Amino acid sequence: MPVHLTPYQRPIGGGRKGRVAALLAAAVCFPALSMGILAACSPSEKPPADTYRGAITGNIKSFDPAHAGDENTNTIQYQVYEALYQYHYLSRPYDVEPLLAAAMPIVSDSGLTYTVALRTDVYFQDDPCFPQGHGRKLSAHDFVYSLKRLADVRTQTTGWWVLEGKILGLDAWRQASESLPPLPDTASPPLYAQPVAGLEAWDDSTVIIRLTHPYPYFKYLLAMPYLALVAKEAVLHYGQEFLNHPVGTGPYRLTEWRRNLRLRFERNENFHSETYPREGESGDSAVGLMRDAGRVLPLIAKLDFGIFEESQPMWLNFLRGRLDRSGIPKDNYAEAVMPNKRLRQDLEAKGIDMVKLRELYTGYIAFNLKDTLLGRAKALRQAMALAYDVEESIETFSNGRGIRAQSPIPPGLFGYDSAYVSPYGRFDLEAAEKKLAEAGYAGGKGLPDFEYLAVSGTGTRQLGEHFAQCMRRLGIRVNLVAATWPEYLDRMKKGKFQIVRAAWGADYPDPENFLMLLYGPNEPPGENNASYHNPVYDSLYRRMAVMQDSPERLALVHRMRDIAAEDCPWILVNHRLAETLIQGRLRNVKLNAVMSAPIKYYGLESGTP
Repeated sequence: MPVHLTPYQRPIGGGRKGRVAALLAAAVCFPALSMGILAACSPSEKPPADTYRGAITGNIKSFDPAHAGDENTNTIQYQVYEALYQYHYLSRPYDVEPLLAAAMPIVSDSGLTYTVALRTDVYFQDDPCFPQGHGRKLSAHDFVYSLKRLADVRTQTTGWWVLEGKILGLDAWRQASESLPPLPDTASPPLYAQPVAGLEAWDDSTVIIRLTHPYPYFKYLLAMPYLALVAKEAVLHYGQEFLNHPVGTGPYRLTEWRRNLRLRFERNENFHSETYPREGESGDSAVGLMRDAGRVLPLIAKLDFGIFEESQPMWLNFLRGRLDRSGIPKDNYAEAVMPNKRLRQDLEAKGIDMVKLRELYTGYIAFNLKDTLLGRAKALRQAMALAYDVEESIETFSNGRGIRAQSPIPPGLFGYDSAYVSPYGRFDLEAAEKKLAEAGYAGGKGLPDFEYLAVSGTGTRQLGEHFAQCMRRLGIRVNLVAATWPEYLDRMKKGKFQIVRAAWGADYPDPENFLMLLYGPNEPPGENNASYHNPVYDSLYRRMAVMQDSPERLALVHRMRDIAAEDCPWILVNHRLAETLIQGRLRNVKLNAVMSAPIKYYGLESGTP
């Protein structure tokens, strides 16, 4: 999924003026501080014993699962909506387990047919969209409806790539939806009653899915936020406002949403029976992760998320004990972490702990290959890749939290090769100058200014300025264009940029999830934001995507890697290391590279500040 690039890299400023500005901004961003700065600093004020206090780093796009797909939105939607499967919270390597499904799917010998039994004790939350306001029982028909709705072109989903070409008859059904009257008054037209060969509700509690080809990773797709189940009654009742009125089967229900300020949730009283895992990794018990084994979920009654556009107010709220977890802003890193990468003793003395995770994440800078110059001048792209000092960027803007990426595939996935070095995966200004001359633009002569698109914020601006500075050494001029997170995503989907800084976090633990970012048919509005097209790469992708892990599949993955490296549609940047701080009262926090904000597993210690 697209990842917000710099959630903890947005300082307001230094000195007394900067500190006062940060406190005032915190009072605006997080309502608990609106009582006044002195009250915010009071150490005697106890946090609510039944409420998790979280933070997201920007506004969410929507509560509609069809518009899931970025880190902030997934974090929030995950509290309300559920899919057939979810990732096991504690076990590694990552794998899925039943959630709304009653068991793992029964897969035919051909790998083409999946039969899924659904639980019979799941109900949607109470909501006015249902008769008498009482949530009804979930059924297999809800799954069929939800996938048809995702395929409906009128929903303008960002997630069609998940299903495209995979389910028998669904692409044709999607094409037929292009002629439907506009939403919202025709949200369930007669087309929805027409059967799709690959989607069948065999009965109220059994789903049959028929695929066009065997996809070994298909079980992972059934756990994605895009495939969360929605109720037709809610879509029809709320119409255009459905995106603001989530109605799901998940552990929580939304009680308040004040845009740019906060979101609040309470436990869903209709939530089905689910318990904390009884099994995990060998070291989980020693660090207290098994204390709640077998307890009914969710463990926390209420959630309160502050919305922070800048990192400094979030950091100050965490230090004041008003947030239960936080990342570490780059400009505050030395305040929190010692040179040996251990947490500072004064924070440990307050009961604060640090948890780490090697993320399934790749950061990159994409060229828009539909641009008449960037698209044809491969040597120019190669020169820019060689001129960008990635190591300096990681050290300066991420405090060294990560490693340079040499391929789209991050460590921990099949196909990653720690010994591989891309021919353009190094900082070499002399080689860059030769490549630029080869492109016909020695010293940058004859080149226009380029535009670099990034998310608004101090940290992202600094990253962009560093990139522009590196390019100036070649004589290439780059101008920064800042956009809000929703605007940024919109421009990416429409291909309205020349150069863009982007990142991808794994939706599922398979190399296909990263290699599909360069598959030609996935060009915008799909996830191939570079609009990269190479017929050999595309042919290899189609073969690799339907294969089980094997030496033959590994060879295809490495050939695709090498082809993309030479074509240079991206400047590969980093694979990220996540470091998160948690207050002493918060327990059961185990970071997960593919599960968004699994707060239903979190617990709170009573009497702990």
